[in-house]
Amino acid sequence: QVELVESGGGLVQVGGSLSLSCAASARISNNYPMGWFRQAPGKEREFVAAISWSGSSTYYADSVKGRFTISRDNAKNTLYLQMNSLKPDDTAKYYCAAGGRRRGPVTTTTADGYSYWGQGTQVTVSS
Repeated sequence: QVELVESGGGLVQVGGSLSLSCAASARISNNYPMGWFRQAPGKEREFVAAISWSGSSTYYADSVKGRFTISRDNAKNTLYLQMNSLKPDDTAKYYCAAGGRRRGPVTTTTADGYSYWGQGTQVTVSS
């Protein structure tokens, strides 16, 4: 059963913006903190941003702080990532993830702390 489906990736020029969405099953959206990770070719998967189940707390990697914004709409079972001022280093496949403490805060920013993963959406920033 597919429970997380990302969309919104694409090709954008340096300095541009993209908005990613992650459609979640109700079971996921109603219960878990969620996050975004990314993986570039030849590199390990890295944390980008996370949000508590309620949406009241957010966390960002230093590399995206001030440029990316994570949000969620539990009524729509959707997680978002607004990406502004994109750089070539942002080029990667972006994954939506969920897991951790039910209806709780974000407790980890490491990939092994998330049990549910989407298939990913490619973001390419051209210079």
